[in-house]
Amino acid sequence: MVPFPEEPAAARGTSEAQPPGPATPGGAAPLPCPGPADRPEAAGERAEVELAGPAGAEPPQPPEGGWGWLVMLAAMWCNGSVFGIQNACGVLFVAMLKTFVTKDDDKMVFKTAWVSSLSMGMIFFCCPIASVFTDMFGCRKTAVVGAAVGFIGLMSSSFVSSIEPLYLTYGIIFACGCSFAYQPSLVILGHYFKKRLGLVNGIVTAGSSIFTILLPFLLRFLTDNVSFFYTLRVLCIFMFVLFLASFTYRPLAPNAKDKESGTKGSNRFSLFSRRKFSPPKKIFNFAIFKVTAYAVWAVGIPLALFGYFVPYVHLMKHVNERFQDGKNKEVILMCIGITSGVGRLLFGRIADYVPGVKKVYLQVLSFLFIGLMSMMIPLCRVFGALIAVCLIMGLFDGCFISIMAPIAFELVGAQDVSQAIGFLLGFMSIPMTVGPPIAGLLRDKLGSYDVAFYLAGVPPLIGGAVLCLIPWIHGKKQRELDKATGGEKMEKMLENQNSLLSSSSGIFKKESDSVI
Repeated sequence: MVPFPEEPAAARGTSEAQPPGPATPGGAAPLPCPGPADRPEAAGERAEVELAGPAGAEPPQPPEGGWGWLVMLAAMWCNGSVFGIQNACGVLFVAMLKTFVTKDDDKMVFKTAWVSSLSMGMIFFCCPIASVFTDMFGCRKTAVVGAAVGFIGLMSSSFVSSIEPLYLTYGIIFACGCSFAYQPSLVILGHYFKKRLGLVNGIVTAGSSIFTILLPFLLRFLTDNVSFFYTLRVLCIFMFVLFLASFTYRPLAPNAKDKESGTKGSNRFSLFSRRKFSPPKKIFNFAIFKVTAYAVWAVGIPLALFGYFVPYVHLMKHVNERFQDGKNKEVILMCIGITSGVGRLLFGRIADYVPGVKKVYLQVLSFLFIGLMSMMIPLCRVFGALIAVCLIMGLFDGCFISIMAPIAFELVGAQDVSQAIGFLLGFMSIPMTVGPPIAGLLRDKLGSYDVAFYLAGVPPLIGGAVLCLIPWIHGKKQRELDKATGGEKMEKMLENQNSLLSSSSGIFKKESDSVI
C-alpha cells in the first residue's frame, strides 16, 4: 500500500524561492519609529511578510530534468524500499511466528500482528509531523536523518530475543524513520519537475509495485536459508542505500533572474537561511475541517481502512494453513503488486476524464471490490481462485491510491492540500494499526482466518457508502457559494452604475457652468 503523492508545488509554501520585498526608494533603509508595530507580535508578522516576498514574485522554474532525474531515482528507491518492505510483511510475519513461537502462548498471532500493523500505522501517523520538519529544515536534512533512524531501528530489531521489543525497534523507531525519509521524497519532486510531474510521480510510485513483486521471493529465500535476524540485517542494506540517496535532495540554486530581483543576492540568502530556522506561525491549519465535504472524506476513508491492511499481514499465514502442499506461495503478493501498479496507471488516467468531485465515485467502486474480495478469500478452495481474487484486489487497490490526491485538490483547493493530505494520513494510521491485530486475535480464538477475512470486508463497504455523500454535499455548498457570490456581484454592479451616473452628472454640471 502506497499513499498518494502530494503535489509539492501546492503543498509547500513558495517562500523559500521568493526574493525579499522591494527596496525602499534610493536604497535607503526606512528609519525605525516607535509604535504598535514594534510589538513582538508585529515583528513576527513583519518577518512573515519578508519571508513571503512580494505578491508578484515567482519561484525559480523547475529544470524539468538534469539532476532531477537522479532525484527521481532516489525517490523511487525510497518509495520501493519503504513500502516494499511493508507490503511484503506477510513473509516476515510467518518468519516471526517461527522464531518467537512458544507452546504456552495461545495469543502469538495476535502479538505478532502488532509488529507489522504498528509499523505501517506509525508511517502514516508521522506524516503530518514530517511535513512540518520538511518545511522547517528542508528535504535533504529531514530525509537523511529519517533514513539513519530507520537504519538504526531495523538493525536493532535484529538483536532482540522476544517479540515485545520489536514493537519499539521495528514498529516505532524503524517506522518513524521511514516516514521522515518518505515525506521529503514527494516534496522534492516538485522542485525539479512541473510539466513532467505527473509522469515522474507515476515512475516513483511504481517503485513500490516493483519492490512488492520482488521482495517476497528474496525474503522467503533469506528466511528459509538464514535466520530471521540475518534477514533484517540484509534489509538494512536497503536503508543504507536510502541514506546515501537522500543526499541527492539538494535545494535548487537561485538563477540569475532571482539574484537580480529584490535588494541584493546576499539579503535573499540571509532570509532563506532564516526561513529554515523560523517555524511557521501557524503549523496546523484546522480550518480545513470547516469544509464539510472534506470532513466527511476524512471520516469515510479511515472508516473503510479498518480491514484494508488485514490481507497484507495475514494472507501468507492463511495460505500456509489452507494450501500446505503448494509451492511458490509468495506469488499471491506478487499478483497484488503487479495489478496495483496497473491500477494506478489505468485509473489515474480514467480520473482525468471524471469531472470534479465525482472522482469520489471511483473510490467508492474500489472499496466495493476490495471489501468483496476480502470476503471471498476464505471461499477460495483452489489456489488459482485465490490468485484471481488477489489480482482483482490489487487492481482496485491501485485505483484507491491513485485518485486520492486529485480528490484532495477538488475538496480544499491547492493552497490547503498539503495539510489536508497530512491530516488524512494521520487519521489512516489508526485503523491500519488496529485492524490486523484484531484479525490475529480472531484467528487465535477461532482457529482459522475465515471470520477475520469476512469481517475485514465490511468496513470498506461502510466507508464507501459514506463517501457517496460527498458529491451531494460539495454540490450543495458550491451552489450556496455561487448564489452568495452572484448577489455580491450584483451589488457591486449597482454601486458601479450609481458611481458612474454620479460622475456623469457632475461632468454635465461642470460643462453647463462653463457654458454659462
